Amino acid sequence: MTIVPELIVYHADQCDPKKCTGTRLGRMNKVKIMRSMRQIPRGSTVLNPVSETAFSPADRESVLKSGLVALDCSWKQAESIFKASKAGQQRSLPYLLAANPINTYKPVKLSTVEALAAALYILGMIDEAEDVLSVFKWGVSFITLNREWLDAYAACNTSGEVVQVQQEIMREHSREG
Repeated sequence: MTIVPELIVYHADQCDPKKCTGTRLGRMNKVKIMRSMRQIPRGSTVLNPVSETAFSPADRESVLKSGLVALDCSWKQAESIFKASKAGQQRSLPYLLAANPINTYKPVKLSTVEALAAALYILGMIDEAEDVLSVFKWGVSFITLNREWLDAYAACNTSGEVVQVQQEIMREHSREG
């Protein structure tokens, strides 16, 4: 039996509710929505793009024990939200391309559902990643677009290894672009 981690979205109420992937996941009972940072569980792993520690398979135990949190806010106001986040273990996702309709092919500008799915995939929870993405027509495109990179990150053991793989991927991607 697979243990599924608790998925939590801190929602800052800054985005268009019609386009918000976090809100939609909440409506579909895929995540628990929280509107105060104080509600974020103490030992949880918080996906925060300004964290200096990369998310890696080494985070699996804390995610299973205390949950996985995504911060849902407008990219225009993200910096202040991300810097204000101190709860839990702060982790940044490695370099990936967005597949969502607003930021398609843009590096790092992932939607909330893409961030959660990437983390789940890196932890080896591919079925769970596909499940949260299944709520969106374009969801499967995220894994298709990033599969090779996600597999490389999932094969790592530590945050440091993820950073090394990320550097190789970014070098290769900048040569292609």
